[in-house]
Amino acid sequence: MSVAIVTGAGRGIGHAITLRLMADGYTVVGCGRSARGADFPAGAHWVQASVADPAGAVKINTAATTLGKVALLVNNAGVQVEKTVTDSTDADWDLVIGANCRGVFNMCRAVLPGMEKTGGVIVNIGSISASAADPSMALYNASKAFVHGLTRSIAVDHGPTVRCNAIAPGWILTDMADDAFALADDPQAAKADALARHPVGRMGAPDDIANMVSWLASDQAAYVSGASFTVDGGMTAASPLNPGLF
Repeated sequence: MSVAIVTGAGRGIGHAITLRLMADGYTVVGCGRSARGADFPAGAHWVQASVADPAGAVKINTAATTLGKVALLVNNAGVQVEKTVTDSTDADWDLVIGANCRGVFNMCRAVLPGMEKTGGVIVNIGSISASAADPSMALYNASKAFVHGLTRSIAVDHGPTVRCNAIAPGWILTDMADDAFALADDPQAAKADALARHPVGRMGAPDDIANMVSWLASDQAAYVSGASFTVDGGMTAASPLNPGLF
């Protein structure tokens, strides 16, 4: 039985990934810092643990291995703090770097020994913010750059038995996106402006990322490793000029 671990599975992108992987035939182990939510899919397993804690990562991996071979790890858990460098505190650093950097590292370190023996795939959820910084999101931007860098290192160091890739989502309509838009003087105007910058005519949905995870985990992506895939509706392909002004 193939087991998939999805961190931060309780809502948003992680919830959508869980549903998609269950449809693909995986036994899914979701995890998060909170208790299992009422809407977490029946049939999936839940482990309450913090990936920022090395012991938490071991706990999650141990629970997964009791169910079968861990064939897939999706590092989706992440947090953001809306501050500049000078405004950020040590507590902000510990929160963001703990979840977004150390959490990804901890989970990869926990699953890699088993994957090196039996094969496996790691998909890390990064961000377009790793290469195009969002204002007042200094720690988040930097943490996602770490995710993309670690992805390349894992692919190089642990192939050919392990493939590792990253996804760089753009604006995906989740609670985290709403928090970012709330920083604007006029959140609705900011959201409308962001929408105008998407060549596909819409912002993303969690299922858009789940579909990409499914493909990267499949044999169709057997020749793909060490890569980062931008899934942003074409937003970062466009000129920064607002198309609504021309």
